[in-house]
Amino acid sequence: MSFTVLNNDKLSHARSGLLKLPRIELQTPLFMPVCTSGTPKGLTMSTLDNIGYKMVVCNAYHLFLKPGSRFIKNNFKDLHNFSNWKNAILTDSGGFQIWSLDSLVKIQDDGALIKSHIDGKLNKITPEISIQIQEELNSDIMMIFDDCPKPNSEYSIILDSINRTSKWAKRSKNAKKSSNLLFGIVQGGIHKELRRLSAEQMVEINFDGYAIGGLGLGEGPQLTYEITEYLNEMLPQDKPRYSMGIGRPEDIIESISYGIDIFDCVVPTRNARNGTLFTFDGKINIKNTKYSNNNNPIDINCSCGACLNYSLGYLRHLYVNNEISAIQLMTEHNLNFYHEFIENIKISINNCNFTDYKNNFLERYLQK
Repeated sequence: MSFTVLNNDKLSHARSGLLKLPRIELQTPLFMPVCTSGTPKGLTMSTLDNIGYKMVVCNAYHLFLKPGSRFIKNNFKDLHNFSNWKNAILTDSGGFQIWSLDSLVKIQDDGALIKSHIDGKLNKITPEISIQIQEELNSDIMMIFDDCPKPNSEYSIILDSINRTSKWAKRSKNAKKSSNLLFGIVQGGIHKELRRLSAEQMVEINFDGYAIGGLGLGEGPQLTYEITEYLNEMLPQDKPRYSMGIGRPEDIIESISYGIDIFDCVVPTRNARNGTLFTFDGKINIKNTKYSNNNNPIDINCSCGACLNYSLGYLRHLYVNNEISAIQLMTEHNLNFYHEFIENIKISINNCNFTDYKNNFLERYLQK
């Protein structure tokens, strides 16, 4: 593995880079569609490949529950073969479930006891078990098992959490047997001094890359940006940075200006299922009756299947009648928008006009 910064923006911390993995070379910045159980909701993996995506994020904990990481390894060799995805896979360790499944989780010093939302069975996940699961899946980039508290938790709770995460990080690294990459995760909630402490702990352990966890969970965009900017100086410049779960277009482009390279989020796919479409001129709510007789595509400049073949009026008809094809077409469009959005950002950094592109995009997208 190697990571090379190719270009730096002169007016911000935005950068483009080349991340070389054994399987594939990835150009950053990049966005990873969320494929929790080995597929994006509403689409096939082949559609992601056709759009141009080179890495997805899958959830190790969910795949551990069903169909089982050992099952995948024994019957299909790894998650790549199981899902017929030839490009890169990053797996979340299961640490996020400590936050998302809060009522079903009991934190212990050596790991977490998580009650399955499928059958109610109690599963003990430790750093060692998390790494084992991820290695059975054979993801290209693995994440340490971390404790992700609510960002507004009491100071003492977050301090205990990041010290626990530091111990789990060391155990995660010691448990790794494969050549797959392993990223550390910086926690610390909304407290900058705790973010600094967590960053120092992660850098001291020395990982292949570093993620910022626990953002985008209700702290508000301004705090998200402040913490991201604050951590820019603390994380190694020669390692990739990943902002976990940050996915609104305005948040992505702001975070890139503070030195972030990698993103993932359910925003494009979940919004499609809820009737929201993304365009460079802002969002469209397909449920609005004004689109009933609209003969135009979602975006006249978009090359996705929905825009090339169908009108907004027809898509609205499909959506309000609960046709599955509406979700497929709208999800494809949103992910195509995100891919083009990231590609445009990459081009602007390489052409040394990122700040102009950012300002123009935000003015147009947010209709300022």
